[in-house]
Amino acid sequence: MFNNIFNHSHRQANQLISCLIFNSRFALFTLFSLCLSNLSQAQIIVGAERMNEYMQLLKNKKVSLVVNQTSMVNGTHLVDTLLKRKVKILNIFAPEHGFRGDHSAGEKIKSGVDASTNLPIVSLYGKNKKPTKAQLAKCDLVIFDIQDVGARFYTYISTLHYVMEACAESNKTLLILDRPNPNGYYVDGPVLDTAYHSFIGMHPVPIVHGMTVGEYAQMINGERWLKDSIQCKLQIVKCDKYTHDQLYKLPVKPSPNLPTAESIFLYPSLCLFEGTSVSLGRGTDKPFECLGKPNNSIGDYSFTPINLPGIAEKPPFQDTLCKGFLLSEYAKNFMYFDLKINLYWLKELYKVEKDKSLFFTLFFDKLAGTSQLRKQIVEGESEDNIRQSWQSGLQQYNQMRKKYLLYRDFTGKPWIYQ
Repeated sequence: MFNNIFNHSHRQANQLISCLIFNSRFALFTLFSLCLSNLSQAQIIVGAERMNEYMQLLKNKKVSLVVNQTSMVNGTHLVDTLLKRKVKILNIFAPEHGFRGDHSAGEKIKSGVDASTNLPIVSLYGKNKKPTKAQLAKCDLVIFDIQDVGARFYTYISTLHYVMEACAESNKTLLILDRPNPNGYYVDGPVLDTAYHSFIGMHPVPIVHGMTVGEYAQMINGERWLKDSIQCKLQIVKCDKYTHDQLYKLPVKPSPNLPTAESIFLYPSLCLFEGTSVSLGRGTDKPFECLGKPNNSIGDYSFTPINLPGIAEKPPFQDTLCKGFLLSEYAKNFMYFDLKINLYWLKELYKVEKDKSLFFTLFFDKLAGTSQLRKQIVEGESEDNIRQSWQSGLQQYNQMRKKYLLYRDFTGKPWIYQ
């Protein structure tokens, strides 16, 4: 049953995947392309590594850092790198998942002291999502260096918003050390209806926004999205040798449940299931690479979520066998074929749900940024019609987005297929 459904939805993708296995000429081309991709990625120099561009700005300055486990400089954390260079660090602001990235999704982050450096850590995920004036009073400059994954509901860009707002209110400069966007080579999904504004959706952008953190910060400023239309003094250290056509695989997992490139590619499509009765693999070794639930009637993959402290605390259907789909192979070829949010699994799993009143939770509309998508799924609209309903908003967004790009834009496919 699963094979029939999967083949029906992804006929072209599976044909090409079969070619990878059975057609040696195509396999050699793909291998060569991947080698080129890896070479291209190796050439990219992230903002934090371009120290000649910003160390002079830190001379004789007291700085605050907004960082986490992704804030690496050639294998060494930015905090340690700056301390070795005698930069005066006052405090560290920690986003969702914490400074070390070892807190599960939604877990409140507590302020405290970092055991390794004895620096004070101020939580920005809990009651205090925005640095206070007192917390910024003694600093001269704030540095933001966090790896994003390019989806509207990933909360690091919400933290960025509040940090920018706090800096603007306290007349502090925000220095952004930019990093590539691993989902930065396409734009897709419904644009957020501001009636659904929340910490997982703060701005009228689509689910996949196609921007780096530096570009996104420029858009927040330029569109006057901060409180009272204030603007933050920004300085951005760009990545070198990066464009939006390039495939970029993250060297450090950005959060506990996005441990692989496949999970990151699937994240914009699968995170919508956080607002349903379906498990997306939290509490397994394949988070955001599988879907399922107990007694599901379609799919041939089984998994049992377990409690994993710091990764998946009390996951849905803990210790209960779930049946559904494993999507890892699809994800491996996603960047070559689809380049869009996939609605197929959402539509099919809703279609076979016995008690449809229990399928969607109130959280779904916040994730989608609109109530329209849920209504379209319930009414059985085709994926083509659903996608067509996004186009007006996407066209307007893309025109706005162009004003803030720091890098050459994508042409529709990762560069290895050009």
